[in-house]
Amino acid sequence: MGEGWGIAASDTTLILGLNLAATFVFGLSGGSAAVRARLDLFGVFVLAAVVALAGGITRDLLIGVPPETFRDGRYLLAAGAAGAVCSFASRGIERVRRSVLFFDAVGLSLFAVTGASKALASGMGAAQAVLLGAITGIGGGVLRDVLLREVPTVLRSDLYAIPALAGAAVVAIAHEAGSDAGAWAVAGAGVCLALRLVGMRYGVTVPVPRTGPEPDGDDGPPR
Repeated sequence: MGEGWGIAASDTTLILGLNLAATFVFGLSGGSAAVRARLDLFGVFVLAAVVALAGGITRDLLIGVPPETFRDGRYLLAAGAAGAVCSFASRGIERVRRSVLFFDAVGLSLFAVTGASKALASGMGAAQAVLLGAITGIGGGVLRDVLLREVPTVLRSDLYAIPALAGAAVVAIAHEAGSDAGAWAVAGAGVCLALRLVGMRYGVTVPVPRTGPEPDGDDGPPR
């Protein structure tokens, strides 16, 4: 979190630890996807790093500051550790896949609110902060799917981007209302996590537009 958010040094240390934990779990998500796609060891480490780090790097570049990933080596270590676990303990990861999905939701929540908070602390407006918070949470997954030649999950019907936007919005709205208490960041993370878990538990999805019936034959180009 940035300065001005009423967070003590001990809270800042806690947030750093949670961010590193989220980085590691997101790395597990990317590395396990690489294993299922039968990529080699290098590919596993690349996808682990992409999912863990790409969202934060994109956010920092859009804000106009040097990416925190390259200023704090602990983020690279967390992503590398996730890649190593997926490379050499892939069967164990698959057995606890549901747990990984839960922690992925936690990581999404943490990254959404910390991303929005960093944007606000850098002087961005509320709308920009919401977008940057969501980008921090979903950016890595989008790039992972593109590298695996799949339509990104967030562009299908799964509740993933919307919880991130909602969590970041809580932080931005509180900031606009003049309340910079760190408790609002916790509340935003809770909103994001609750929405994501409800979507996972009950299969709640974003509606897909209906299309017309497929034509029986080729009647030429539409007029």
